[in-house]
Amino acid sequence: MAVIEGGVSLALQGVGAENYSPGHVAQYPPVVGSGGAYRLGMTSGSMAASLAANAELFQFRYVTAASRVCIVQRVSISIGLHTVVAGAVAQLGVNMAVARAWTAAGSGGTRAVLTGDISQLRTSHATSEVNDAGICTTAALTAGTKTIDHATSNLGAASFSLLTGAATVTMGGQLLPDTELLGAFGPGGHPLVLANQEGFIIRNSPVAWPAGALWSFSVQVLWLEGPNF
Repeated sequence: MAVIEGGVSLALQGVGAENYSPGHVAQYPPVVGSGGAYRLGMTSGSMAASLAANAELFQFRYVTAASRVCIVQRVSISIGLHTVVAGAVAQLGVNMAVARAWTAAGSGGTRAVLTGDISQLRTSHATSEVNDAGICTTAALTAGTKTIDHATSNLGAASFSLLTGAATVTMGGQLLPDTELLGAFGPGGHPLVLANQEGFIIRNSPVAWPAGALWSFSVQVLWLEGPNF
C-alpha cells in the first residue's frame, strides 16, 4: 500500500487495492514554461480535379532555437465536395505521416503567418517556433527536403467514398466530417512530440482523385511548445 500526502491539508489518500474510495484530481495542460500553447485552422482553395496519389495536402514543420519540443495534441481534417462529374465510384482517403530531418520547408499553396501574437491561446505565450505550415490552394504542395517515416505506414488515416452522380444528389456534399487523425484515443494517449526540424504532413491516399471532382478541405492543429515532455 502507498499513500499520498496533501501539501496543504496534510490529508492522506490511500492508494492500492485496499482503498476503494475515489481520489480526486484536477487535470491541467502541461506546463509550457517560456513556450506556449497554440491552435491553427486552415482551409484550402477549390482543389483541381485528378489530384495525384500521395500528393501532400498540408505541411507542419517545427524548428526550435530554444531547445524546446513541440507537443502536437490533436490534428483533424474535414472535406467538402463542390462539383463531380458522374462516373465510377471512387474509394479515397487521407493520411498523416511524420517527417524527420526536415532541412528545407515545402512551398506552394497558402502558408500560415505565425509571427507575433498569432495562433497563441494566451497573449503572454511566446511566438510559436513552428517554422512553416502550409495548405493547398488548388494543387499539391512541393515537398521540400525531408524524410517521411514510411511510404505506407501512417500515424492516422481516414477513408471515404465518392459516389456516382452529380454533387446535388450527394448527402450535402460533405465527404468527410471533421475527423481526428491524431488525438482520438482519449486523455491517456501519447501526443506526437517533435524535436528540431521535425514535423508532419497530411497527404492524399494512394488513389488519385477522379477527373471532374472539385473539392476543398480544412485542417485543425492543436499543440504546445515547452522545455520537455
